[in-house]
Amino acid sequence: MNAQKSARPRSSSHFRLSITRWFDSYAGVEEISEYPSAGVDWLRIIPFIVLHGMCLGILWVGWSWTAVGVAVALYLIRMFAVTGFYHRYFSHNSFKASRGWTLLFALLANSAVQRGPLWWAATHRHHHQKADKPEDVHSPVQHGFLWSHMGWLTSAANFPTRKKFVKDWSRFPELVWIDRFDMLIPVLLAVALFLTGKALENLAPGLGTSGAQLLIWGFFVSTVVLFHGTATINSLDHMFGSRRYRTGDESRNNPVLALITLGEGWHNNHHHYPVTARQGFFWWEIDITYYLLWFLERLGIIRELRPLPEAVRDKDRIDAPAHPPSSGEKA
Repeated sequence: MNAQKSARPRSSSHFRLSITRWFDSYAGVEEISEYPSAGVDWLRIIPFIVLHGMCLGILWVGWSWTAVGVAVALYLIRMFAVTGFYHRYFSHNSFKASRGWTLLFALLANSAVQRGPLWWAATHRHHHQKADKPEDVHSPVQHGFLWSHMGWLTSAANFPTRKKFVKDWSRFPELVWIDRFDMLIPVLLAVALFLTGKALENLAPGLGTSGAQLLIWGFFVSTVVLFHGTATINSLDHMFGSRRYRTGDESRNNPVLALITLGEGWHNNHHHYPVTARQGFFWWEIDITYYLLWFLERLGIIRELRPLPEAVRDKDRIDAPAHPPSSGEKA
């Protein structure tokens, strides 16, 4: 009887905190350690489920070139924000920027609905430390494809931001604020798309769009495709592709995934030398994110893109001879 009574407050607290974390991701983080590490917190992930379910709205709103064009544009812009800023900047410090630009980068990348900049960078830094080891929370080698692709995000154990991995960025209160209230910017984007669609419906009816249509395509469809495109690097890019370097993990180079993610598919390259701003190490390895970062550097928006030293590029190659050729062998 006493056990049952004591269980009720915990259940009630769990319900309240799970709902609160939809809006405040830092709410009650100290209690998360009490949850099962591999358990799915269904209440907490309701927004994630709704995000996918709303894509079915295309059956009611139809489509237009305007709506599809906005969806594609927002996919590309936000994919670049995730790969260029969340990944290469916040996770690996592969270039430098002013505090003002850093804030704008964080806001833009946060609109992709992939949590906050500190959470994203901390999770990724931990991945590099434990790549494809049991502690790697999204390793397909350890946990299988489905868990590595999206299942790990549903576990309460992976919700908190591991600030010990991002002490450099945790010094900035504006980044901590974005990280804590990581749903605000996506909601504002969704509202802006709906209002823009309503305005176009009245002011430019020839475009054939509406508030609901622009919301469904521009926000929900674009965001879901963006999420799964990004997630392929955690899952498929540790399963399918070629390996150029001995990295101690199962990272692969995959040109198809590189196109989908604007350059992230050169993942074995990346695990070989994570701090460089480029992941396509050779001219034929298309790395759109790097080209855009190079352009931003020329504009003076960012600076000091970290290069790829030639000696590093040629080190630890799987296709290189195990020992230097002798005088009687051909180099």
